[in-house]
Amino acid sequence: MTEDALLEAVARDRAAGRTIAFANGCFDLLHVGHIRYLQAASREADVLVVAVNGDSSVCRLKGPGQPILPAADRAELVAAVRGVSYVVVFDDETVERLLSLIKPDVHCKGTDYTVDTVPERGVVRAYGGRVVIVGDPKTHATRDLIGRIRAGDRLQDQTPRAGG
Repeated sequence: MTEDALLEAVARDRAAGRTIAFANGCFDLLHVGHIRYLQAASREADVLVVAVNGDSSVCRLKGPGQPILPAADRAELVAAVRGVSYVVVFDDETVERLLSLIKPDVHCKGTDYTVDTVPERGVVRAYGGRVVIVGDPKTHATRDLIGRIRAGDRLQDQTPRAGG
């Protein structure tokens, strides 16, 4: 959704007494770590807003050749995850501007951070929000998936076979 539509939706949710959580990321080649992060974030409040980095933002963060999927596709995939209420694409260097506009009750970051290393913690604390770390250990990475795909490497099938 557009930023304006998001702000209107969040205002309606707040007026209805709902709490707001916020998560963000590139979400290129959606994987199980992303799903676990988003579902854990959704348990922190009534509504989960997810900000997806736009294509130019991903390129600045991850380097040439990324993203693999365009922002619209990545946003659609994220929107399909159970627990995600709203998705917005942003091209800023950080999510600080969006956090200042939305003022979510909870800003959720993955386990590659601690509460004290979240870059946006000052903005969140300034408006009275809280920062939480959610998801499973950071053992899943898009760059690792891309590397395995490029190398032609794949996991061996772990499915039990009948009779053996």
